[in-house]
Amino acid sequence: MIQRFIELGEGYSDIYELIALAKANRHRLSGFFVFHTVKKGQAVVSLAVVLHPTAPGDFQPLYICREGIPDPFVKPNKRYKLFMEAAKELDMDVIHLDVKPSTMFAELDLYYQHLIGIMRMNRFIPPLQ
Repeated sequence: MIQRFIELGEGYSDIYELIALAKANRHRLSGFFVFHTVKKGQAVVSLAVVLHPTAPGDFQPLYICREGIPDPFVKPNKRYKLFMEAAKELDMDVIHLDVKPSTMFAELDLYYQHLIGIMRMNRFIPPLQ
């Protein structure tokens, strides 16, 4: 199985795209995630939608808007609210995780491997077979 993060941007249009991906693939939805971190002294979140693996192909996409949204517990914002409303509409629980910021990693791929490891360890996504 291949599990890979697919990064979208941080703006409103990117959140709308993330939500549209979730709604269009509601039959494949696996989870909604909010990754909380502090980046450059600012409390921010990444929003992610995970789909079940494709069949055939065994590709599991993890769509993410990375670290560009203010943490809603510090500064309420519309992008987070839209994400939470979509999760509720799709009857999905939202999983909140505290993680290290991507700036702590030499490469973005290492950061995403770190997140995948955390998600596997907590059994939110399946381990490699």
